[in-house]
Amino acid sequence: MHHGGETGHRQDHGDDGHPVTDRGREAEACEPDQELDQARHGPRHGAARLPVPCGAMDVAIVGGTGAEGFGLALRLGSAGHHVTIGSRAAEKAAGSAEEAKGILGADASVDGAVNAESVVGKAVVFVTVPFEGQALIYQAIKEAVQADTVVCDCTSPLMSAVGGRASHVLRPWHGSAAEFAKTLLPKGTRLVAAFHTIAAGALRALAEPVDSDAFVMGDDADAKALVGSLIADIPGMRWIDCGGLQMARIAEGITPLLISVNSRYKIHDSGFRLTGRDAWGDPRG
Repeated sequence: MHHGGETGHRQDHGDDGHPVTDRGREAEACEPDQELDQARHGPRHGAARLPVPCGAMDVAIVGGTGAEGFGLALRLGSAGHHVTIGSRAAEKAAGSAEEAKGILGADASVDGAVNAESVVGKAVVFVTVPFEGQALIYQAIKEAVQADTVVCDCTSPLMSAVGGRASHVLRPWHGSAAEFAKTLLPKGTRLVAAFHTIAAGALRALAEPVDSDAFVMGDDADAKALVGSLIADIPGMRWIDCGGLQMARIAEGITPLLISVNSRYKIHDSGFRLTGRDAWGDPRG
């Protein structure tokens, strides 16, 4: 989740040349056929699920050239994971990968590819795009996502998607952006939702721990634990299992709340800490 508030934000320029503030994510909408032709693979159904990997993982970040996605790429790359930054343009993905290496060091395991290519063979795929581009992104990558891959949707449905204020929430027909994403992916995809309350600026500030917990939702306990293990590799962060995917209806609505708080207090990186115990993580022990 990127919630930089509503005033005083750095402006980048998206693929279409229009300015993009840190408050939102880069619009990564793309034509699906263009990318699907570049990333075909075998049948996804009937494949056995792999055990939860240990140590370094292969991770893709679709929308990884945007503020939140790039921050996540930096954090996971610095933790020793192999990160592929996805974009609709191969050149832009490669440029962001080179920028990440410039920050992390030339030996960092970070590369770039077009979105559909970036997800092939990955243990976890994070989708960090704005709500207005969500449907086209999932159409672009759905045939390239393999059966054992865990997809983590980080979308927050904000009114800015339709020209309104980022501090106001949209209510998708399906209840949440994550539940909408589930309808766009092949049946059986291991989908979780997370990172709605984590500021992009906090992720990018590598010298500081991230002072916020991550709420993780989904109907596959092992998939949540896998995403949670990556979250736990980010200094300062803990992950909390919040239940089934439908709980994203609540978590996604917290994003505009934090944007409003940021605006009123003239800050950028407000977040949440859950009290009640010192350690959270997998409730199964």
